[in-house]
This record gives sequence, structure tokens and C-alpha cells, in this order.
Amino acid sequence: MTTAERGVRRQQRQRHDRYRYRDTKLALLMLAPVLILLGIFVIWPAFYAGFLSFQDWSFYKEPVFVGFKNFTDVLSDPLFIATIGRGFVFVLMTVPPMLVLAYLFSSLVVAVSRRFASILKVSIYIPTIISGVITSIIFVLIYDYSGGLLNAFLGAFGIDPIAWIGDPAWALLAIAIPAVWLGMGLTSLIMVAAMVDIPTEYYEAAAMEGAGWWQKTFYITIPQMKNVFLYLLVTGFVAAIQQFELPLVMTGGGPLDSTTLPNLFIFNHFRNDINVGYSIAAALLLFVVLGSVSALVFKFVNSERLVD
Repeated sequence: MTTAERGVRRQQRQRHDRYRYRDTKLALLMLAPVLILLGIFVIWPAFYAGFLSFQDWSFYKEPVFVGFKNFTDVLSDPLFIATIGRGFVFVLMTVPPMLVLAYLFSSLVVAVSRRFASILKVSIYIPTIISGVITSIIFVLIYDYSGGLLNAFLGAFGIDPIAWIGDPAWALLAIAIPAVWLGMGLTSLIMVAAMVDIPTEYYEAAAMEGAGWWQKTFYITIPQMKNVFLYLLVTGFVAAIQQFELPLVMTGGGPLDSTTLPNLFIFNHFRNDINVGYSIAAALLLFVVLGSVSALVFKFVNSERLVD
């Protein structure tokens, strides 16, 4: 290689490095507002919460270091352990039915005409934009013992009224139903997008081999949507176990704490307990539970890259 060629290559490398450095500065400049807000409202509060979880602290006195006492108090509290277990029961009540119903609805959307599919997608997404508080009020009216629509419907078949949100045997299920209704919209649209992205050649080849709907579902659609199901499973679990608005408005955690989920338990302690460090320690332990279960899901449900 001649000296001139080396000089040309050196100039090209310098020009490339200069452009890359300029692009990096531009990218950091555009990300700066988000990073600053993230640091102020997420990163710093998280570190400060970790600091306060080791303190005996309230709004009326200076923090006093107590080590792991707050964490041991939380872990030895049978009510906290019960709320975590109740949260897992609530997840089983909401996430699997929501995934199944969303899958069936998505299959219907993909199968019908484009105009009717648009109507279906709009109709299923409407609950998502409704406030959780408004949804709670609507379902309280539906579940009302004496004048609710549900008991009126059951009464037409000779069934006695049921105290849906006043009976510990039914209260958690009564909250799970509106939770599924609220989560169906976004879950269905995500599944619709995943189904549309599956190459049609797979279905055409399967049809030529005589495959029916069940064979196409279990051998093409579900395997191709594995990553989507994994995402929806993790996000659905996190959202369900942290459900707060529905039990707060519909039942207040009752009757007999049968609908007190982890976030409501933490909120009640934060509101009534003078030691704020206890509530923060409970929140951090809930974060550990969420992270651990999510990690286990990712470990046992392997995510695979789609190969065209």
C-alpha cells in the first residue's frame, strides 16, 4: 500500500470517527431530558427508599438506623405473607383467562373482514381507556345485593341473590372479573399484531397437507407467538399482583381482608402506621418477589428468535 493510499484511508477513518462522535453527542443530547427525569423521579427515589427501609422514620422525626428490623417485621407479619399468597391466587384468576379470551378474540379479528375487524378492535380496546375507579363503580352497581344487574339476572332463573363483594368466598373473584375486562383490550391488540406478522405461507402449506384449525393453532400460531405469550405472561403477572384500584374502591380490602392485595396492604400501612420504613421495606420485598418470579418465567419459558 502506497503512502497516498494510507493517507486517504486515514482521512476516511478520521471523517468516520468525527461523524460517529457527532452522532453520539446528538443522541445523548436528545436523551438528556428523559435521563434527567428518570434520575429525578425513578433512580434517586429508589436509592432513597432503599436507605429509608433500614431506618425507623416517619414524617415527624429524624430517621434512626435499625438495620434489617423493618424487613424482619414484614416477613414475620402473617398478614403480609397472606397478601402475597392472595396476590398469586388473583394472578391465577386473571392472567390465564385473559390470555385465553384475548387469543380467541384475536383469532376472530384476524379471520373476519378488514372493516368488521376494525370495529372489533375498537370495541375491545374501549375498556382499556376507562379509569379503574370508574370501572370499580360500574361493577359495584352490577354486584349490588338488592338492586344489582347480576342478581336481577340470576333472579330470573330462580337463583337467590349473592353478596358478591360482601362474601369472602366470592369477593376476590368479583374483583378478578373487571380486572380481566380491563386488561383484555391491550392484550388482544398485541396478539392481533403478532398473528398478522406470521407468514401466510405457513398456513397455506398446512392447508395443502389437510391441517385443520386445531393443527394450525397448536403447530403454527402458538409456537410463532411464543415470545408474545412470554411478554404478556410476565406483564400480566406484574400488573395483576400489583392491582390496587379495584380492591380499594370496590371493597376496601374486605370483607375480612379477603381482597387485600399486596399494594393495598402497603398503602394501608403507609396511611396508618407511623413507621414509614415498614411500608418501604414491604414495597421492596414485593419488588423482590416480582423480580424473582419474572426471572423464573424467563428461565423456564425460553424466548426464541423467530426465523422466517
